[in-house]
Amino acid sequence: MSFNLQGILRRDLNVIVPYKAPRVGEGVVKLDANENPFEFPEDIIKETWERLKYSLTRYPDPMATELIAALSEYTGVPEEGIMAGNGSDELILNILLVFGNGGHVIIPTPTFSMYRIHSLIAGAKPVEVPRGAKFEADISAVAGACKRYQARAVIICSPNNPTANTTPVEDVRRLLEESGALIVVDEAYIDFGGESCLKLLNSYPNLVILRTFSKAFGLAGLRVGYLLGAPEVVKELYRIKQPFNLNIFSQLAARTALSNNGEFKLMADKILVMRDKLVEEMSRIKDVTVFPSEANFILFRTQLKGKEVFEGLLKKGVLIRNVHAPGIEDCLRVTVGRESENKFFLDSLQAVLNRNA
Repeated sequence: MSFNLQGILRRDLNVIVPYKAPRVGEGVVKLDANENPFEFPEDIIKETWERLKYSLTRYPDPMATELIAALSEYTGVPEEGIMAGNGSDELILNILLVFGNGGHVIIPTPTFSMYRIHSLIAGAKPVEVPRGAKFEADISAVAGACKRYQARAVIICSPNNPTANTTPVEDVRRLLEESGALIVVDEAYIDFGGESCLKLLNSYPNLVILRTFSKAFGLAGLRVGYLLGAPEVVKELYRIKQPFNLNIFSQLAARTALSNNGEFKLMADKILVMRDKLVEEMSRIKDVTVFPSEANFILFRTQLKGKEVFEGLLKKGVLIRNVHAPGIEDCLRVTVGRESENKFFLDSLQAVLNRNA
């Protein structure tokens, strides 16, 4: 018999477009991925290498025991209520594999596109509930969708990517009480704005909070995320966790970053100052609409098509993100960079708009 690739494929995955992040060469100002713009502190890199006692020929601790202990001290959550992952993406997929498979997952949109993609991969059925005019999560509509579809899970990003606004803790509390679903709150950008739902964790066993080291802690290249939840929920997630999902160096670097968290807090504070300045200066440009931000990025649109502005900026050596989608048509997202990068972006944006005026 001949091999029939099409005969064994999952047809429901045909709607997924493979993720391809643009790779740029030297000299391009990269403001597309919401990364920490500062260089990772050399003293913390040195400390990490000095603490590397394990041979790289050995497998890492499958339970990330020391990292979990450090995270417990950092968050105040018991160790049995914490799980570390290879970035938040792995944790999101694990949550949906365990709790979403075969059921419905409610997603307030526009938001992080990977929620829908991971739902499809996990064999769940994503239900998108449009956000309001100010990008707020419509809690009544989400709660109604939960009941209508008997949803297994809800995923809310706060601060939300790419709209940069937050969902109030009391709105999350209401959803926890009105829904029988698992409520997942992705707090990847919590260091830049909004109030954490951490205070709700002890009262609601259906709450899971996602965090990452990729943003404020500047470890995007090492892929470290973690989740906080009720021990009985976390226990179920460990059933499918890959045994050696987080490498030795990533575990150690995350622990070292936590022990120096004050230094990263100062970085986050600097980013907030630069963000507010960037918002102010973008708002002065004619025909540019800037949306309020509580994150380390800014959503905006101009009088031109988003694709046109994106390509114009790239030609000038600035890479941002074109986030055009229902509800955010022709919108663009720019990450807050260093001061020189922000100025270059502003000058380039003004030049693109003037050329097309």
